[in-house]
Amino acid sequence: MTDIGELLKAIDTGDRQAAAELLPVVYAELRKLARSRLASETPGQSLQATELVHEAYHRLVDAKDGGDPKWNSTGHFFGAAAEAMRRILIDRARAKSAQKRGGDLQRVELEGLEHPAAKKPEKLLELDEALTKLEAENPQKAQLVKLRFFAGLTNQQAATALGISTATADRHWAFARAWLKTEMDENG
Repeated sequence: MTDIGELLKAIDTGDRQAAAELLPVVYAELRKLARSRLASETPGQSLQATELVHEAYHRLVDAKDGGDPKWNSTGHFFGAAAEAMRRILIDRARAKSAQKRGGDLQRVELEGLEHPAAKKPEKLLELDEALTKLEAENPQKAQLVKLRFFAGLTNQQAATALGISTATADRHWAFARAWLKTEMDENG
């Protein structure tokens, strides 16, 4: 059994063997998504793509026992993987910003002193807040952002995963980017 859809259905019925078979089938794609997501993170990130994939995979498979909704397609599974990766990265950004870990102090990397593109965890937290607000107003546009930004899917891949046309995805993407920028500018 190597069809992702069949494996997902088997996992939904509680088949632990199917869960073990799923990882090798989706591993390469999840690792590619994780690498693309981590490429935009702060230099010096301690989390590796392999670790992110394994943690996201365990959250996905273990969550099935908790009564989460069943996956109804491969796109749904990869959407859930993107969300799991997003939550892992957000949790890590929050942990870095926590007061008990010196979150009010600004870390200075010697290699990054002259690098203008170095990203900060607080920007990721601002994005998460804005994305949560967008999700309350328009879940499909928020899901598109998650697939594009956190999972690294192309517009066409995200459109396919969401079951919408590429033109609709283009419009949603333009709207969501503008909406998020406005929201982050107003709050930042």
